[in-house]
This record gives sequence, C-alpha cells and structure tokens, in this order.
Amino acid sequence: MSACDTPQRQRFRELAADIEGIDHDVYQRYDRDPLEPIIGLGRPDARVGFFGRDPGRDEVRHGEPFIGAGGQLVRRALYRQLYGSELPDFESSRTIGREFFWINTVPYKPVGNKAWSMRVKRRFHPLMTALLVEQWQGRSLITLGREAFLWFGIGQSRVERARIEAFWQRTDRFDEALDVTLNGMDGSAATFSVYPLPHPSPLNATWYKRFPSLLAHRLDQLAVRKGNLTV
Repeated sequence: MSACDTPQRQRFRELAADIEGIDHDVYQRYDRDPLEPIIGLGRPDARVGFFGRDPGRDEVRHGEPFIGAGGQLVRRALYRQLYGSELPDFESSRTIGREFFWINTVPYKPVGNKAWSMRVKRRFHPLMTALLVEQWQGRSLITLGREAFLWFGIGQSRVERARIEAFWQRTDRFDEALDVTLNGMDGSAATFSVYPLPHPSPLNATWYKRFPSLLAHRLDQLAVRKGNLTV
C-alpha cells in the first residue's frame, strides 16, 4: 500500500526532519528511513477506516501501520467478521488490511512508544487531515484510544473541542458515535462519524480483554461484511 503521492511524501519528510523524538535506533535496526512516513492508506473507496496513535516497532519493521500486536488484534476481528473463521497467518492479516483505510495521528514511531506531544501532533495535523478529507471517500472512522479520538479536537473552536472532550467522558462512548467536521488544505471540508474504542494494547489492562467484543460490536454497527466494504 502506497503511503501517499510524491509531493505529500516530501512534505512529510520535510516536517519530520525538523522534529525530535523519532526512534532512530529502531529505524536503523530494520534498515528503514526514519523520514519515510508509515501510512498504509488502503483503498480510497473503503467505507470504514481505522485511526490510531502512531506506529510501533513492528510497523517500522514492515513499513506498514497497524501490523503489530494491537493491529493484529484488529485484523483478526476483521477476518472473523468477514469470513467467520480465525485469521490463518500473518500474510492474511496484511491482505485483509487492504480492504480498509488506515491512518495515525503522526506517521512516525516515537522514542519509548510514548504519545507524541501536542506540538508535534499539531505540526502534522494539516497533512493528516488532508489525507482524510481529500484522499478518502469513506466517512466512518473507528478510533483506537484516547489520543486518537481527541486528535479530532485539534484546530477546532473551543466549543467544538469541549464537545469532543465531553463525549470521551461519556460512559456510552464505546457504543455511540460523534460527527466531527474537518477542513482540508484545499478548502474542502468533510464530516466524519467517529466511533471511539479503547487502545488495543496488552498494556491497557482495563479494556484489553473486552476489546475484541467491543470491536465486533462496532463492525456490526457499521455493517462490515463482504460485498459492503466500499462506498
């Protein structure tokens, strides 16, 4: 899956060259370019997309997002949803990912897997927003974790940001969805239905065991099934 077109890639590389905190050791270990953004956009007409925090070690290794432990949890659920059986192997997890749209707050692995600062997220926000608004035809996004969900408040008015933050505090946030409008760099705008879920990390002790059932519920809500994957 191509990250993005050449002018976009160059803009990402220019921004990344001026920030601190990229995990250069991991990129060097896997002989990967630390300025190359890890964005597996999938197909532009996919109905459903996934929005996460940032790439990890396995994402750097394979040059593909959502491919590590947390991503495999998501991909197993997708395979089970579409085929009614368990994911057979790693390559099948990569193949099924091509039917969906994948994006992160920042397309680079941070040192220590700590969330990127608000300053860095703001720096990349216009480019990431442009990918959503201008290159993707779908409008239903499943966000993974608090950082990914609250990203949608960046650059918004104080009232809108408060609305987004208040939604995250609701006890039914993993059952309901929130519509949020984003503005692209070309002047266009799009409204997305955002379906938050907890982060699928094994370190997330509160929600990790419940994550598969929560995701299955979201996939049912969005009518994810064979023959209904594109707009």
